[in-house]
Amino acid sequence: MTEELSVLVVEDEPLSRDELVHLLRGVPGVGQVEAAPDAVSALKLLRHREFDAAFLDIGMPGLDGMELAAVLSRLARPPAVVFVTASQQHAVDAFGIGAVDYLLKPASAGRVRQALERVHRARAAPVPRAAAPPEPAGDLAVLKVESEGRTRYVRREQVRFVEAHGDHVRLDTREGRFLVRMPLSALERGWSQAGFLRVHRGYLLALRAVEDLRTDAVGQLVAHTAGGDVPVSRRHARQLKEQLFAAARDGRIGGVRR
Repeated sequence: MTEELSVLVVEDEPLSRDELVHLLRGVPGVGQVEAAPDAVSALKLLRHREFDAAFLDIGMPGLDGMELAAVLSRLARPPAVVFVTASQQHAVDAFGIGAVDYLLKPASAGRVRQALERVHRARAAPVPRAAAPPEPAGDLAVLKVESEGRTRYVRREQVRFVEAHGDHVRLDTREGRFLVRMPLSALERGWSQAGFLRVHRGYLLALRAVEDLRTDAVGQLVAHTAGGDVPVSRRHARQLKEQLFAAARDGRIGGVRR
């Protein structure tokens, strides 16, 4: 190793955190090592500096290691991620989201050194140029609504959530609910870059409209909005939590627009 690495450790257990920091500082080629007890503290550190690598515990309260890794991946210069956990059950998911290594607790000095070598190789690899994200479809920024012989126009920013109704969608707004003849998938494609997320097979949700996340009487996760509760399927729950967290961190949401 020739270039010193800066490393962030995120671990909620103090003894495990201190031991990992100690092991990392003992590896030649490692420069500064910072530690955080949770995801929120880690993101505060990342506001002021960049890290070459992040060693993340998976089973943390609040935003877990997998969810934090997904947030880190959207940084302008994301750190290489190494997961450190007591269980093997998340290994496939970990490598699926681009982790460079997966260490089982208690990690040995040799395995920590091996993980850092993989971090070096990952940083030395050429980074493919990312395609520019598509612009929101201009013709979907305003929707024409026909109702009872009247025509009105609903702007995208007025919509809190969208519900599928056969070959129509129903737009929930402060001014009321309106049916538009179009598939939900079309709005999902056109509005995905404007702060809308598919959270259920039949629902598209504006992140800015979410007041909080709740669990209803039957254990269903729902996003509470001023227009009502929107069901969130298990397959979409993690992405919704990640995007809400990132949006709140960046100041893109905070006050609820009713």
